[in-house]
Order: sequence, then C-alpha cells, then structure tokens
Amino acid sequence: MTRGRPGRGRGGRLGVVALAGWLFADLLLVLALVSMADRPDPQADDRPKPSPSKGGSPSPTPAGPRSVDRHPEEFKVSGKDKGDLVSQISRRTRKWSGRTAALVLTFGGGQSGTAYAHRVNSLLGKGRPDMFTKKTATDDFHNLGERPGTAEVRVYFYTAPGG
Repeated sequence: MTRGRPGRGRGGRLGVVALAGWLFADLLLVLALVSMADRPDPQADDRPKPSPSKGGSPSPTPAGPRSVDRHPEEFKVSGKDKGDLVSQISRRTRKWSGRTAALVLTFGGGQSGTAYAHRVNSLLGKGRPDMFTKKTATDDFHNLGERPGTAEVRVYFYTAPGG
C-alpha cells in the first residue's frame, strides 16, 4: 500500500482531466456560436432587388428577413360541403388579400374536431391559393366547447421584410 494525501494520485488527476475536457467542449461551443452569429443573412439573395422609380433612382427595399406576426387573424367556417367550405374560406379571408400565411391553427368543434380541422386545413389553398401556399404550416386541434361541423381558424401572417 502506498500512502498519500487524499485528492492526489490517479483520482485527483482524473478530475483535472475531466474538467479540462468540459472546458474544451464549452470553448468549442462558444466559438461555434460566435461563428454562426457572424454569418451574413442566408435569405439576402432571396429578396427582390429594388426597381427604379419614376425619378430614375431605385426605391429603397426594407432590410431584414420576414418574421411572423404574433397576433393572429381569425375566422370561422361551418358545414360539410367541400364547395361551401372553399367558398367560405375565400370570402372570409378576402380582407387579408395580398398577405401570405405562415402558420394556421384550426380548432374543429366536437369529439371529431381534429378530423374536421384537418379537412378545413386541406381546403385552405383551394379557397385562397396566393395566401395559403405549400409552405404554410398548419396544425389541427379540437375544441370540445364548440358544436361539430364548425371550425375556428387562426392565421398567423408573415410581416413585411424588415417589419
């Protein structure tokens, strides 16, 4: 048996090596985050280029990527007929024409509300194809407090670039 002070020898040395490993991993994480923060905007090439105005000089384009408005717009639909639902979607979203939906949360009424919400979400693009594109994310929910065959649709729109 060897005598030694506690904390010395293999047990103490292993603790220092483990601490050094964690320190190295933390430093690597910090370097990765700094590197990512220093990158240019990946969507910069996707933005439309400014077009010349009547005066001959280009009009300024808002800077920055689009974001999602935190305040949704809402409308309700009801019924079973596919054509009627498409018509209701078209009519009730007319006032937001020209905007693009980022996220849609649909709450169908009753026990089978999730299936009804899914049906409504599948018809959004038919009712207003310019607003509800293939890139629009949708999710189906049920609302036991509402009657079957009805749905409340919450639409979260993109903001303007830089807005």
